[in-house]
This record gives sequence, C-alpha cells and structure tokens, in this order.
Amino acid sequence: MQGALYRHVIWDWNGTLLDDLDLSIDIMNGVLERRGLPRLDRARYHAVFDFPVRAYYERLGFDFRRDSFENLSAEFIAGYDARREESQLQSGAREVLAALEHAGVTQSVLSAYRGVTLREIVGHFGLTHHFSRLIGLDNIYAHSKTELGRAWVAELGLPGNAILMIGDTLHDLEVAEAMGVDCVLVAAGHHPDHRLRRATDRVLDDLDQLRTVPGLSMAD
Repeated sequence: MQGALYRHVIWDWNGTLLDDLDLSIDIMNGVLERRGLPRLDRARYHAVFDFPVRAYYERLGFDFRRDSFENLSAEFIAGYDARREESQLQSGAREVLAALEHAGVTQSVLSAYRGVTLREIVGHFGLTHHFSRLIGLDNIYAHSKTELGRAWVAELGLPGNAILMIGDTLHDLEVAEAMGVDCVLVAAGHHPDHRLRRATDRVLDDLDQLRTVPGLSMAD
C-alpha cells in the first residue's frame, strides 16, 4: 500500500457495492433443483464460487453434455434479472461513495455484469452521478474483465499507484494485479474472509473500514 493519495477508485459491483450474495444463491438453487442437484447454502457457495464461472458451474455438478454452459448461464441470468431489484446496497455504500466524491477522488465501476444491465441497476439506486465510467461485459457469461480494465487504466492516464481497485473476490485481486493498480478486498460478498486472507493481507470487514486505508482520502 502506497503513501501518496489515490486519485481514482475502480469499484467492483456485485458483492462489493451491491449485496446480492443471498439472491445469487437463491437463484442458483432454483437452477439446481430443476435438475435434481444439491442445493447451496452460504458455506458451500463460499467454498465453490470462483472465476471462471464455467468452472464454478462444473463444481455444482452440472453436466454440460445435457445442459450447455451457455443455456445454464442464460437461465441463471434471466432469474437474476427478474429479481435484481430485491438486493440492497452494502451497508455504508452510499456514504463511502459520497465521501470519496467530496474528497475529489474520481470513481468508476468495472464489472463482469453485462454493461447494459449494469447501467440500469446503478441508475436504479441513483448512484450514476458518482462514476466517470460504468464498464461491463458485452455478454452474460461473466468471462474475465481484465482486458476492459487494462484499457480503462490506459485511458485514465494515471500511474498505477494512484489507482485503487475495491472488490470482494480473488478475481478482483487478479484483475487489479493485471492492470498494475493497488487493491483492497472487502469480505462481505462472494468470497469469504479466510479465502481472501490466504492471498492478501489487504482485506476489510466492510466498506466503513475503507476510511482506514492509507492513501485513500475521504471527506467526513
């Protein structure tokens, strides 16, 4: 972690700003039950969820010879999109976004969510004005967002140690490393605390603890 002030924050969306863990589990349980496969609880979800998402689906027991990954993804996303407004923001999300903005730190979102629906859900919560860019994928399969992130960092034109990525999964850490930017992880989403801490000591319990991150200026 560097001493100079961060000038830009790149946020992950699902699980980081949006508390959609339980909704994601519930939607996937519907997909599993329709095929007679074991249900998920939080403990099992936290143990098996990962990127690439295709490998996560395999761990759940789906047989791609019977159901293609593409069809399963479409089924999950259709269920998720129908209920996406049931989720709430993570505790402290609005306050942290406002504090960073008031401190002069610019912000963006880099998500494996589809770009169109990302813009819709961010707008639903009335948060669009906080972000200089909302970056999502152009498909529903949640492949890596690394290349989009690299292009965005190049466009920002800032040194890597002036940019902080905030996420909730090990994939966010991998993406940040590939982009050459700093990263902190919040253990309130799709990967549990113990998995995150095996990879990095820069793990927070919740968004409120961002105020303790050296180099991150936040207005009171």
